[in-house]
Amino acid sequence: MSLDSLGAGENLAFPGQQGSTTVTIPVPEGLTPTDIRATVQLPPNAQGATLTVVQDGETLSSIDVPSADRTPVTIGLRGAEVIDNAVIVTIRSFVVPPPGFCVFDETDQLTLLTPSVVFSGTEIAPTVVADFLPPILQRLTIATPATPTQAESNAAVALASAVVGYYGEQPVDIVMQTLPEGQSALTTPSTALERQVAVIERPDSAVTLLGTLGVPALLLSGPATDLTNQTRLLTSDMSRLAVSSKAVAGPLRASPQLPPDSTTLRDLGEPGASATALTDPKVSIGLDQTRLGRPTGDIKVNLKGSYTPLPPNYGGQVVVSVGDEVVTRWATEPSGTIDKMITIPDRLLQRFTDLNVAVDAAGDTGACGEASPITLDVSGDSPVQSSPATPPVPPGFQSVPQALMPELQIGLTVGSFADTARAVSIIEGVQRLSAVPLGTSVVPLETATASKLPAILIAADNWDDPTIDLPVSKSGNNPIDLAGVDGNGDETTLTLDPAVNFGSLQTVVDGGRTVLVATSTGAPGQLDALLGWLGADRDRWVRLNGNALVAVPDRDPVALTVDIGATSVTSDSEDNRSLIRWIGAGVLVAIAIVVALIVIRSRRREPGS
Repeated sequence: MSLDSLGAGENLAFPGQQGSTTVTIPVPEGLTPTDIRATVQLPPNAQGATLTVVQDGETLSSIDVPSADRTPVTIGLRGAEVIDNAVIVTIRSFVVPPPGFCVFDETDQLTLLTPSVVFSGTEIAPTVVADFLPPILQRLTIATPATPTQAESNAAVALASAVVGYYGEQPVDIVMQTLPEGQSALTTPSTALERQVAVIERPDSAVTLLGTLGVPALLLSGPATDLTNQTRLLTSDMSRLAVSSKAVAGPLRASPQLPPDSTTLRDLGEPGASATALTDPKVSIGLDQTRLGRPTGDIKVNLKGSYTPLPPNYGGQVVVSVGDEVVTRWATEPSGTIDKMITIPDRLLQRFTDLNVAVDAAGDTGACGEASPITLDVSGDSPVQSSPATPPVPPGFQSVPQALMPELQIGLTVGSFADTARAVSIIEGVQRLSAVPLGTSVVPLETATASKLPAILIAADNWDDPTIDLPVSKSGNNPIDLAGVDGNGDETTLTLDPAVNFGSLQTVVDGGRTVLVATSTGAPGQLDALLGWLGADRDRWVRLNGNALVAVPDRDPVALTVDIGATSVTSDSEDNRSLIRWIGAGVLVAIAIVVALIVIRSRRREPGS
């Protein structure tokens, strides 16, 4: 199994001459990890390398890597201890440099490409509720009746959100199916590392394992007032005590996260960072708006830390940047102490923003071994201050999911299995963007539309509510309405002959709240195709920019940035003006225009990458 499928990342990088990284490998009951297999990519001109696997100070294996480019390697894990269904090891690298070479650029790194873990054994099927969710879950199938009640839809959405949040970086695939009439489980059992859960509203509350052959299914049942509560048991700490094939959960409250105005890097999931280099140590600190629990602006970081005082023959400066833009810099000081207030401009903020801190040093390092390295430390106790941002910063899809926190409603047609499946698909993608659990509540579409709470609104056939204007809309055979394409919010239209219907996912700031609208112009199949396209690659949700994603037949969806009055921020106005010039020239082949002129690119980095 690839490390990426286990949530450990697509590649493992080891910057510098000596590097290390800690790898956590989840281990299901009955399986044992035996090896890590990968292809080694060495830095330029390296004469070879050594890779060592260590656990609790004990060396499990060590291999020499030749200088040949992209060498396949097998790193042994035999003897590794499994603790709490996981093996945690540290992989250390040492790169052999060319003679007389001692300065390593941070971009010169040893990389393990597409590493995978080899397991031996066979997964042991669960016999009690506590063991139902395995450490590695590849697919979860949620089954409801063909006409789900509001409570059943609510529980299915809550379960999908909870499981995605529970497994974090593991890319669990969530699938919806209908139960056979009058049955409590699907007819085909699940396979290893897959699970099935049936959700049924009925008088008796329980969480029950069904069947004794193969991998049993799980039945979540209860009255409307308690069904979602039984769902919470599955991913709560209390589930560890459910050492029986049937359990009934008492009240389990899902408390919404309260957005703080003041916190620390540590509380935002950044325990601190350290780097050592001969001249230019650099660290990156991640600022995750989902951990702040709201769309945030005016972020200030009281950066605290230290660096090795530079010798007299060195000059240097501390540089703080976001992306490629320097936010501030100052000359190094003899004390080596860092205590500076850093203000991050709102225009540089993303859902996840990297704050880079570096010591740029220059001087005579002498021959190899004559100069001491410089160590840079940034404290996890550095205070972080922020304020709510209305409208969200950044706008559009990059404001999701933080603009939907701490609680959101999901409006759909009650009794529609198709809408429930769409809601599950959307919440799966949105939850995967968040470092914290989302609080969800399924209500009728009309209720969520009229509410003041953030919402996901699902109107698969068409959007006809006049109180919420979409960036891109179309009614019947009328022209496509674009809320604004020239940077000043003026509306325009695009007329196609023959007319083309489309599905879309669009973000709108409605008063003081953000809503995410999933709809179509009489083509619900195009909406389903759009959601399927998003779900086929987990990075597509991460990279999504703009405020409207539009899908037409036989083409990949395209993302648009469309002005909506003064609250809109448009970075692609020139592309949008080009669209109008093409229309004026009479070239109205809509999809070719959209694909050629309004494809929105994203450079957003995923947390932890």
